[in-house]
Amino acid sequence: MSNLVIKVADFSEEFPAIAAIRKSVFQEEQGVDPALEFDGKDEISQHLIAYLDVEAVGTTRIRYLDAQTAKIERLAVLSTARGQGIGQKIMENALVVIANKNIREVVIHSQEYVKRLYHKLNFVEEGEIFEEAGIPHVKMRKVFHF
Repeated sequence: MSNLVIKVADFSEEFPAIAAIRKSVFQEEQGVDPALEFDGKDEISQHLIAYLDVEAVGTTRIRYLDAQTAKIERLAVLSTARGQGIGQKIMENALVVIANKNIREVVIHSQEYVKRLYHKLNFVEEGEIFEEAGIPHVKMRKVFHF
């Protein structure tokens, strides 16, 4: 995996690749309604994109909710690239981007089956399991101590 590159995406140039990854993972694999997946918030978000051997294989987006809080959403890795730690590396990069903006708190709505990934990154579960887009989720939070 030495040919993995993760970067902040150029929205106008790279959003078609981001959208294709999310369509594959969320709509085709998980059956998420396109209207829920593409919710009109992409233009106001910061996106990360992961390339493995120059192929776009993963993405996430960061929405800044206020001056102290960011929400990481839409973490997706193509099925052909899973099992190599790419999702975790995307999250690590997203956390660095957020920390560099001196944002103190990060929230996520983790799909229940992948919450272990977020535990590894020191996110803490909050509240009960809830359904989002027909999929069980749990709210998780991470606070930076600068």
